[in-house]
Amino acid sequence: MRHNDGVSQQNRTAAQAANAAEQDQPVEMSAGEIPADALREEYAELVERVRQARVEYYQQDAPTVSDAQYDQDYRRLEELESLHPELQSNDSPTQEVGGEPSAAFAPVRHLERMYSLEDVFSIDELRAWLERAETQVQTLHGAAELRWLTEVKIDGLAINLLYQDGRLVRAATRGDGTTGEDVTHNVATIATIPQQLRGDEIPRQIEIRGEIFISTQDFQTVNAQRVEEGKAPFANPRNAAAGSLRQKDPAETAKRPLSMYVHGIGAAEGLEISAQSEAYDLMATWGLPVSPYSRVLSSIDQVVEYIDEYGDKRHSLDHGIDGIVVKVDDRATQRQLGHTSRTPRWSVAYKYPPEEVHTKLLDIRVGVGRTGRVTPYGVMEPALVAGSMVEMATLHNQDVVRAKGVLIGDTVVLRKAGDVIPEIVGPVVALRDGTEREFVMPTHCPSCGTELRPAKEGDVDIRCPNARSCPDQLKERVFHAAGRGAFDIEALGEEAAVALTRPAEPADPPLTSEAQLFDLSAGMLKDVKIERQKRGAGAKPGDTELVPYFWTKGSAKHPSKPSANTVKLFDELAKATSQPLWRVLVALSIRHVGPTAARSLATAFGSMDRIREASEEELAATDGVGPVIAREVIDWFQVDWHREIVESWAAAGVRMEDEVDDSVPKVLEGLTIVVTGTLEDYSRDSAKEAILTRGGKASGSVSKKTDFLVAGASAGSKLEKAESLGVTVLDEADFTRLLAEGPEAFQSPSEEAEDAQVHAED
Repeated sequence: MRHNDGVSQQNRTAAQAANAAEQDQPVEMSAGEIPADALREEYAELVERVRQARVEYYQQDAPTVSDAQYDQDYRRLEELESLHPELQSNDSPTQEVGGEPSAAFAPVRHLERMYSLEDVFSIDELRAWLERAETQVQTLHGAAELRWLTEVKIDGLAINLLYQDGRLVRAATRGDGTTGEDVTHNVATIATIPQQLRGDEIPRQIEIRGEIFISTQDFQTVNAQRVEEGKAPFANPRNAAAGSLRQKDPAETAKRPLSMYVHGIGAAEGLEISAQSEAYDLMATWGLPVSPYSRVLSSIDQVVEYIDEYGDKRHSLDHGIDGIVVKVDDRATQRQLGHTSRTPRWSVAYKYPPEEVHTKLLDIRVGVGRTGRVTPYGVMEPALVAGSMVEMATLHNQDVVRAKGVLIGDTVVLRKAGDVIPEIVGPVVALRDGTEREFVMPTHCPSCGTELRPAKEGDVDIRCPNARSCPDQLKERVFHAAGRGAFDIEALGEEAAVALTRPAEPADPPLTSEAQLFDLSAGMLKDVKIERQKRGAGAKPGDTELVPYFWTKGSAKHPSKPSANTVKLFDELAKATSQPLWRVLVALSIRHVGPTAARSLATAFGSMDRIREASEEELAATDGVGPVIAREVIDWFQVDWHREIVESWAAAGVRMEDEVDDSVPKVLEGLTIVVTGTLEDYSRDSAKEAILTRGGKASGSVSKKTDFLVAGASAGSKLEKAESLGVTVLDEADFTRLLAEGPEAFQSPSEEAEDAQVHAED
């Protein structure tokens, strides 16, 4: 658990707002055009935004973007990939389910994959989806009646329970759909989940899928307690549930009021049912908690009526909901409809529109992110929106403030959909009384005083150019370097980053550059103090005090010493030096270089020196990189203090070169291979790594240049395109053989003869 409790909500929100994704207008292009650099850059930024949002949502349980914004980014990503399939790689977020499992828990492979659901955002979209499904079913069965199992979509954490002979033997989060996190011991503390099923007809082995949640009332109680203890409240019930379940100590999970409703089954041995609703009835007889809100409906109009009904009731339910799930009830039809690579074709989720309230905009301030972007955010009278109290909301940039027409002092429309940073929609002009005033964007950085300017001509955003020593930028970069996608230094949370880069005392902070991160010592941190909310008897709201952060206060009997968290910090810093090269690359805060691009660069070049020596063309030719990221890498290494970071880390023992297994033969050299669908023994990442380590290129799109397509379960349009182009299609067993023997294993006798003739002529 990261130690962020002492960071003020204002600072946290400002940083999040400053680091939020840019809201540029999308580049419009028609299908078939060669993507311009601007479009490729938009695509790269979208990929990183969606990936970061998923990390924050699924792994950190602390989202910084709204559901609505995430949905918008994701749909734009799908649109670009549809118009320009050459942009898509096989590890695009559109090809993944959920997020990667956390390293804090043991990985667990689900017996049957857990899929995400396709989202629709309007009744018209829903009707179109349901009508399309009805047409597909009529094609399969003629005029067979179609029944819809309809239920509320719980705002919780997806869980998979494995029962063997009726006993709970394992519980796992969804993770990436194939592999989740083992949370068995924590789930055992939830009273509503039976350890032993009762009754008859219990399969020898069965996976039960459901949602773990905190009730609305309990969520409010938990947050009130956290505020009373001086801790930051949870953003929403979903993150409260996820954070509670992911406690390393089950005893801590037991303290949280978690509940569960089951809503489906995965792999099952000996289960004979004809309908999903039958499964619900059966699970109830076994003692499992089944949602009381499901209903089997026989028409689309009835489904729409159900949505309207629970739209009115959503705040009276015992848990939060963010939509309605509609499923084909007949199990045989479900199997026939099948799945895409990510979603079932027999189920859809309708998402309710984000909620809106009116509140007073008290002020507009700015925050500075790790790239120097200066982002306005609104400070408002606290308002309860979508189940949580909201005081701040992002305004993106000065042009957005101007476009929305908001004035300081306005009553504004505030929209929130379960996110941390809500959106100010616009002012309620009719309520103005003449005391309102315009926001004026500052001309100098609020953190370091440097004059602000756009990074390049024409940019909407303005930035602080003092990247090297701006305290806010440095703090954000240090926090980023410690993140799970980089060095994964658990003891270095946001508050620790503040203490290292801009403490209340001393005047000279321990870190003036991230280059010094691995040169820290406990003695250097002894005098570091931060300002915290004063606690104890007589303390008033707003009262603060200076407290040591890295060392204990000390007394006559117990002298000051490094705190347990400080000891842990140095242990984890030592471990971080052995992290693989791709994590080091992410930690450098090179623009656009997230985990995907970093993995590609690390695999292709193997060392930091070879990356630095590579030309822009060589970098751009790397799968998953391209010209935009290549240019950013080149530019980054041209800055002297950037190079100092790398050199200082290297001197401190940070790994700058991956170990290369020369025993793996390069049997795929010169070959382009596409993997699609679900494989049993390979994850998306492991399949890609297997190709790359053997010298091949792992591509995300099928073209005439594709040598092999590996098709797993639920392979879709890529398989159809490969077949139309005459590309050799392999199943999983063939893929394993390809990795071992190379392409010669699949050559016909005539092709082998031709190759032999060529070699003879040479």
